[in-house]
Amino acid sequence: MPKTILALGAHYDDCPFGLPGTLLKAVRQHHRVVILSLIGDYTNWPPVRGREEALKQKTVDMARERGIEMRFLPYASMSFEATLEAKRAVAEVVAEVQPDTAFMLWPRDRHPDHEAASAICHAALYQPARLLGRDQVRSPGEVYWYDNGPGHTIDFTPDTYFDVTDEWPAVVEWLGGLMAFMRNGPFDPQKDAAVETKTVLSRYRGLASGVKYAEAVRAVRPMAREW
Repeated sequence: MPKTILALGAHYDDCPFGLPGTLLKAVRQHHRVVILSLIGDYTNWPPVRGREEALKQKTVDMARERGIEMRFLPYASMSFEATLEAKRAVAEVVAEVQPDTAFMLWPRDRHPDHEAASAICHAALYQPARLLGRDQVRSPGEVYWYDNGPGHTIDFTPDTYFDVTDEWPAVVEWLGGLMAFMRNGPFDPQKDAAVETKTVLSRYRGLASGVKYAEAVRAVRPMAREW
């Protein structure tokens, strides 16, 4: 049966870098996929100064072209933390989207925005009813952490792998196109640092799981499964 997938990140590119192949695979399998970025205000980020709204619109457009819904909350980088207000803002999205499966950033990270987003999303995904005072709001049945690459994530050990070999050309196109727009220049897959890093990481995950390209996550709450 089709499911609803909610992927949460701090920045516009966290999910397109962290688990693009997994999300594209979910779309191909006819699941609904929604991405939520907590940061929707990029006015304090120099690389896109004067193009802040254009970056958001490009992110939304590229996601929509791939069958994915992209949303933003109004926070700016380094201007949010795990407050009740922030948890409730994410819980409202959880209540509306009603995800069956959710992905959030790993809590140990070199970027403070990532650590704050992970704490906020953890509370919102597991306690939305208490945060909102609505008993009928449910938590997703499956929640996973994802990593954001060796430059950010610390001590991440996955326990679940997704084969994204078939999705790989689309991964490169999505991530590379988004990064090129952010830099305000043409996309060259041979010179794009984000694509290179993602390729190395996905090949490593693939070698660990016996496929060419893979993305890896870790279940927040391990579950017993029937054979």
